Amino acid sequence: MSTPHQLTVNEIFFSIQGESSHVGLPCIFVRLAFCNLRCSWCDSTYTFYEGREMSFDQVMDHIREYPCNLVELTGGEPLAQEEVFPFMTLLCEKGYEVIVETSGSLDISRTDPRVKRIMDLKCPGSGMAARNRYKNIGSLCSNDEIKFVIKDRHDYEWAKQTIEDYQLNAVCPIIFSPVFDALDTVELAEWILDDGVRARLQVQLHKYIWNPAQRGV
Repeated sequence: MSTPHQLTVNEIFFSIQGESSHVGLPCIFVRLAFCNLRCSWCDSTYTFYEGREMSFDQVMDHIREYPCNLVELTGGEPLAQEEVFPFMTLLCEKGYEVIVETSGSLDISRTDPRVKRIMDLKCPGSGMAARNRYKNIGSLCSNDEIKFVIKDRHDYEWAKQTIEDYQLNAVCPIIFSPVFDALDTVELAEWILDDGVRARLQVQLHKYIWNPAQRGV
């Protein structure tokens, strides 16, 4: 999907990190185009087809404009582009702290070991649970994070069972994130407390700071 030393970029912006253990921190986001999934609750469908070719140098020039050392590669699905792998390594070599947000449907083992991976396991409510690549769990380390985006009680129970089946608490930290405007955060919080689930409750902070439909934040 991309030529050597080029990426198809949807947008590059500087904002507050809204998710993961880095929540609340300033972060540079490189949002790449294309996605191999079609989740029912997707909030970035514009990435499926909107993007422009940019060289590594052009992307780095944009990144250097911001007073920040934390960079996240997101999408769409960033791992859908072959050139994202050498680009992540380039960022690491330049001294940046790098995060990649991935659906977990593609092989994550090729990412530079210095990159922190936030990997989704798609719940049934997404319509994409059959696309989970469970082999990826074996590539995760304690610095990574697994995220479950939860739409309803069925998703919650599925996530709990998946944690148990794959002993995920022994792999890396777990995030439970409610689908915005679909599941009441209070409900999810109470389920977690009632069951003693070892997971971080994570709302999408940026959607509470800015208009939820606003792009570039």
